[in-house]
Amino acid sequence: QVQLVESGGGLVQAGGSLRLSCAASGRTFSGYALAWFRQAPGKEREFVAATSWSGGSTFAADSVKGRFTISGDNAKNTVYLQMNSLNAEDTAVYYCAARYYRGYFSPKTESREYDYWGQGTQVTVSS
Repeated sequence: QVQLVESGGGLVQAGGSLRLSCAASGRTFSGYALAWFRQAPGKEREFVAATSWSGGSTFAADSVKGRFTISGDNAKNTVYLQMNSLNAEDTAVYYCAARYYRGYFSPKTESREYDYWGQGTQVTVSS
């Protein structure tokens, strides 16, 4: 049974930083893509960033490019989202997600493409 557990959320002032973690368990994740999504109150779930499990390929949404970085530590079965220069628009529940892919890694930005989800961690940015 695949489990994804997020941690690291919290309250931060605008301009500050946070690092989210997603601990993955339940299977070997070689051949999997891991991603971060976020959902603000009253809004649809939004893609943030994705990475191949090997970490060789990463992709980020334009809204966070240059501020957020996705990375992974295979030895710890953990994927991270380093978030810098946070602003109030980044306030949301952040979710970790995983999907299996064959062959070449192609970043998928639609939530329906992902098979496994964590429970989410709240990030609140005060202005």
